[in-house]
Amino acid sequence: MKYLSLIVLAACVACTGPGNGAKKAHNYKTPADMKLKSDIMTPEVLWSFGRLGGECVSPDGKTVLYGVTYFNKEENKSYRDLYTVPVAGGKATQITDTPEKEFEACWMKDGSIAFLSAKSGSVQLYKMNADGSNVKQITNVSGGIEGFKFSPDETKLVYIKGVKLEPNVQDMHPDLKKADARIINNQFYRHWDHWVEKYTHIFVANLNAGIIELGKDIMKGEKWESPVRPWGGMEQINWTVDSKNIAYTCRKKYGVEYAMSTNSDIYFYNLQSGKTKNMTKGMMGYDNNMAFSPDGKYMAWESMERDGYEADKIRLMVKDLKSEKVTYFTKDFDQNVGGLTWTPDSKSLYFTSGWHATVNIYKMNIADGKINKVTEGIHDYHSVALAGNKLIGSRVSMSKPAEIYRIDPKTGKQTEISFVNKNLLDQLSFGKVEKRWIKTTDNKKMLTWVIYPPHFDKNKKYPALLYCEGGPQSTVSQFWSYRWNFQQMAANGYIVVAPNRRGLPSFGQEWNEQISKDYGGQNQKDYMSAIDAVKKEPFVDEDRLGAVGASYGGFSVYWIAGHHKKRFKAFIAHDGMFNFDAQYLETEEMWFVNWDLGGPFWDKKNKAAQRSFANSPHRFVQNWDTPILVIHGEKDYRIVASQGMQAFNAARYRGIPAQYLYFPEENHWVLGCQNGILWQRTFKAWLDKWLKK
Repeated sequence: MKYLSLIVLAACVACTGPGNGAKKAHNYKTPADMKLKSDIMTPEVLWSFGRLGGECVSPDGKTVLYGVTYFNKEENKSYRDLYTVPVAGGKATQITDTPEKEFEACWMKDGSIAFLSAKSGSVQLYKMNADGSNVKQITNVSGGIEGFKFSPDETKLVYIKGVKLEPNVQDMHPDLKKADARIINNQFYRHWDHWVEKYTHIFVANLNAGIIELGKDIMKGEKWESPVRPWGGMEQINWTVDSKNIAYTCRKKYGVEYAMSTNSDIYFYNLQSGKTKNMTKGMMGYDNNMAFSPDGKYMAWESMERDGYEADKIRLMVKDLKSEKVTYFTKDFDQNVGGLTWTPDSKSLYFTSGWHATVNIYKMNIADGKINKVTEGIHDYHSVALAGNKLIGSRVSMSKPAEIYRIDPKTGKQTEISFVNKNLLDQLSFGKVEKRWIKTTDNKKMLTWVIYPPHFDKNKKYPALLYCEGGPQSTVSQFWSYRWNFQQMAANGYIVVAPNRRGLPSFGQEWNEQISKDYGGQNQKDYMSAIDAVKKEPFVDEDRLGAVGASYGGFSVYWIAGHHKKRFKAFIAHDGMFNFDAQYLETEEMWFVNWDLGGPFWDKKNKAAQRSFANSPHRFVQNWDTPILVIHGEKDYRIVASQGMQAFNAARYRGIPAQYLYFPEENHWVLGCQNGILWQRTFKAWLDKWLKK
């Protein structure tokens, strides 16, 4: 259950940052124009930040194209526009300003820009000049498209769209047009936040035949998808350098088999023969996100070794496309890799990787496999791209949302060039973020972030919050979140304690894997070690401690509620697992519960599974004694809403003060603007009620 950031179209917003002076399509203040009344961040200010993403570099290496998203609170609506900024630095130029969203933008060889938009009602592909002029429509596909990629020679187009392959009730019973029901005959009938009626397929079309209305479905009739949802995007689909093959990631399994496995492979579809070949056959975990060397000789990709383990080490693999020899380059590199980018000479790869809860840029030489760290700093890089003799990447920290940086690969020097949120950041006071190494119960050292309130006074006593990470294997790195935002928590007047407990990446694979089949074990002791160490500080009021978390963090709060021995005075659990017996049969991705819990609860001879189910939080409700806020979204099919209802009901039946914040239209996250602000207000009000008396 990776608690990561998925790029979701529903979360895009109208932006008007450092623009070109053009008349704005919407009449509301932008972050560049906002004047705050206070230097303390509020939920409304948090949701006013521009959300930068989709950065890509022009063919000449001189300009960066990117999108920025903003929310209009009154409209409860999002918008997204496109900008360009010189790699060398300078004023950013807004090149779109429309009621629609422009996204998935990329450069073409002639310096023009292609992008997706719903200008014609459905999402279609368009092309325009680099200044935003002369917009032309490229596709008019029925129902719209979801993503695209041009072939390297720009003679062909790949696009993806949903294809209906599962009959509904009306298909089976044409005379029952008003029947409202589903007939389900196989597993994996719903996923993440939607019912599975369509499968995303890949289509290919020629670009020289006018407006494209229909391409060839290269997966015709196949009841599986590419890219693999919910995390995959167009990074899972690519062209070989010679424009002769479409490479794509797919998990070619159906029903129960699909739900039980993470074994995705990379396939080549040859345009001339129409045949498909499995290029990673025999590799049993996730294989995806392929990148081809400019000389066409190699395919690099991200690979996991074990089937069913979604948090396995992400390895860097390279295949010689002629000899078909595969080399595992990061065998002795105890870190994950991501965002693979070849150098122009095909001799090296850049990538991002986390170590000790920060994500930096690295470079690996193909000849000897040597890996060098390019950047240093307390931050997370989300991407890396080439821009002439420089690199471009988007970077965040706990104290700053994403901005674009220019990096000198020789010196590691990093220079900000986008400044989307500078005006807001200049008006806000953020608390200090401190790194601490805390001793655990088994004498290990655990990195813990401590975030202080703005204008911190060491002579005062503050309530403190223990933050419990989700995932369960997602690093408490230097991320910037619009829900679990540490600076927002601190701005509410709390010390925030955020430990990288057992079961988190960037501390080696042994540390990361310890959590599997040990829910309620060492990682929970790690949480207690962190809060027990920090509560000893003279500025922390140990009688006013709270614990908060989502997903696995929500489970952690439920588990702590039955075991904390009077440490805490308030809890908040968002989308957490409460009843493991029910969770095993309610969740849709069975590989997760099978791997992490060890198997089904009915397997009485399976000691690992029996230990897991014995540690289900619902078995310790008799020990609950602390007020709890439960939050859940109805469209969360990973951990269904009944888990939250059970926890809320249990607390109320026990006579414990409890509140239930329920979102009928949200999934595992909270994506809506007004819902997000409501989440923040309710979060603060609950903690203030019990920790600031």
